[in-house]
Amino acid sequence: MPAVNPPAPRPLTPVSRVLRLCLHALLFGLLALAAGRAVADSAPRAGWMVAACALLAGVYAGGVRAPSVGSSPRAAALWLAALGAAWVALLAVSPDGLWIAFPLYFLELHLLRLRWGVAAVAVTACAAIAGFLAHSSAVTPGAFLGPLLGGAVAVATVLGYQALYRESERRRELIEELIATRAELAAAERGAGILAERERLAREIHDTLAQGLSSIQLLLRAAERALSEAPAAAGSGAGASDGRAAALAHIGRAREAAQDNLAEARRFVRALTPPDLEHGSLAAALERLCAGAPGPRVRFSLSGSPRELPTPYEVALLRIAQSALANVVRHARAGRAEITLTFMDASVTLDIVDDGDGFDPSSASASSTSGDGGFGLPAMRSRAETLGGLFTVESDPGQGTAVAVTLPLPLEASR
Repeated sequence: MPAVNPPAPRPLTPVSRVLRLCLHALLFGLLALAAGRAVADSAPRAGWMVAACALLAGVYAGGVRAPSVGSSPRAAALWLAALGAAWVALLAVSPDGLWIAFPLYFLELHLLRLRWGVAAVAVTACAAIAGFLAHSSAVTPGAFLGPLLGGAVAVATVLGYQALYRESERRRELIEELIATRAELAAAERGAGILAERERLAREIHDTLAQGLSSIQLLLRAAERALSEAPAAAGSGAGASDGRAAALAHIGRAREAAQDNLAEARRFVRALTPPDLEHGSLAAALERLCAGAPGPRVRFSLSGSPRELPTPYEVALLRIAQSALANVVRHARAGRAEITLTFMDASVTLDIVDDGDGFDPSSASASSTSGDGGFGLPAMRSRAETLGGLFTVESDPGQGTAVAVTLPLPLEASR
């Protein structure tokens, strides 16, 4: 089994660095104070006192600089044992060594497990009490209360700090989870936006370029038939001339459709509104659409008081009309069709009706859902529902087809 490297220790926070520096300063300050007092007072064991303080300072400095103390519990325990032995030696030569117990409490609680740390604090407090009693002839309550209260304060302080640290870690983990979740949501929103844009472009291409190319194809086929019939009428100059004229008319309309499709393609690049809506109203665009439709006779009618609509509404209604009329031309074999735009108080309705072959709407919906049918009906329905509208199709085989879309007017447009 391959060895697993332990996780790298997290860097110290500014608060942890300050607390560590304060602990260092406290211990070295107390040692300097004890050695200074022994020298200033010319104590009988001043030399031993200075040596014991230097020994304790050296052991402490060596452990602080040793990386293994912070990473290995065994090394930490050995270092604390060496510190304890040096401290006991200091305590044996001077009662001033009692002061060192307080920083030792924090070291023991920090480096050992909680239960072992509390036990070490209790042993250190007992040693401090015993050292004080050994150097003092009188037994006072302070000899017991001082070390015990110091140990209790150290334990409470460390426990409080650990609780705060755990709470900080939980908050940090929660923040990291929130950041990760926000990143995932942003990625999901980007993905949804990409899919929505792809669907929008698919509808745009289907309702414009695809329909225009289909019209061009129909017109060119009509021109081809007219030209093929012209030689048959070559005996009569008038018949041949009429055939060529019809072919030229079909070709001219095909050229116009190609120009319109070119304008649509450029609009895709520039992300502009449809050319039919750039210089006129929706009603005018629908009227031009009906006039230029190949195949059946298409009539446009307007009902109600026209009002200005938001651009997304006009684009959706125009595209739905283009797609529905393209279906009439390609599939319905209709002789007559009618597009009606109706403005009401709170909505606008577009109806496309033809007298063609008709179909079963339920089977058409099923085939489009399974991927076997066309893209027209789902695209029209999606356009209407995107704007909060209602899209309906009524048809029966042999009875023609009626397509209706109703969009609720915005408040500013309905006034």
